[in-house]
Amino acid sequence: MTTFFILYFFILGTILGSFYNVVGLRVPKGELFKEDRSYCPHCHHSLSWYELIPLLSFTLQSGKCRHCRQRISPIYPFMELFSGLAFAVIFLSLGFQFELLLALLLVSMFHIIVVSDLRYMIIPNKVLVFFAFLIMIYRIVDPIDPWWASLAGGGLGFAGTALIIIVSRGGMGGGDMKLFTVIGLALGVKLLIVSFFLAVLIGTAASLILMSLKVVGRKNPIPFGPFIAIGSLASYFYGIRLINWYLGSFF
Repeated sequence: MTTFFILYFFILGTILGSFYNVVGLRVPKGELFKEDRSYCPHCHHSLSWYELIPLLSFTLQSGKCRHCRQRISPIYPFMELFSGLAFAVIFLSLGFQFELLLALLLVSMFHIIVVSDLRYMIIPNKVLVFFAFLIMIYRIVDPIDPWWASLAGGGLGFAGTALIIIVSRGGMGGGDMKLFTVIGLALGVKLLIVSFFLAVLIGTAASLILMSLKVVGRKNPIPFGPFIAIGSLASYFYGIRLINWYLGSFF
């Protein structure tokens, strides 16, 4: 039975992931509800249902549009696979408990944000407001102990990131600040701090690797949203262990 539900959540994640791709690509352009059907970004041909099967359609079509034969961005299947695996792993870790809802909300938000940030270097306000509302409702029903930790996390996420933006003169963007605010509401102060340091650490390491490989130049901006997503998910699942390890090792 457990195997059935793991497979169920994997399939659910890929299906929702396909929808999240559309949201992430259309919201920044204000086109989410202007087109009823998905379409090829190159020839704008409306796609049939069998061209929209998560992962499978991309594989069977060899990563190309059936109509214009232009290459389909690998971000589509990669992010579908990300959500599918994330949904399955989260269910395997948490099972059917109320916290499963928060974890799935976070993965869903991060999926949309990563797609938008990679494509346009934008973290859409509408997406953040939508998920902030849902997360606040969740935290009212299932508050962090103490109850005000969620509000403190949101405040720290906003004020702390704003201070970094001012001091660094634009080292981070306004979208990052709002995203950390939502993450603070979800995780509270301690895990927010862990997520920030992990995001900076992973982002710095990835940037150095990309520059050493000459994939990007020193002056080329790199979207920070994906690293925030990785750092926050790592903090959500392993943050308390990291805090205990750090305090036990150095204090």
